Amino acid sequence: MASVEPKKLRYRLLNAAARIIGGARRLHLRIAATWSWRHHVATAFAWLQALPRPAT
Repeated sequence: MASVEPKKLRYRLLNAAARIIGGARRLHLRIAATWSWRHHVATAFAWLQALPRPAT
C-alpha cells in the first residue's frame, strides 16, 4: 500500500460505507461493494486475524 497520512486513513476508516452484522455468535463487517478502500481494509483485518493470540 502507498504511504498514507494518519489523518487521511482515520477519516477513511471512520467514514466507511459499512455495517456491523451480528449472527451465530460472530460479528461480520459488511462493506459496500462500491467503496474504493474495501480490499485494503479486508486485507488488514485478515492480517490481524492471522496474528497469534496473546498468552494469558
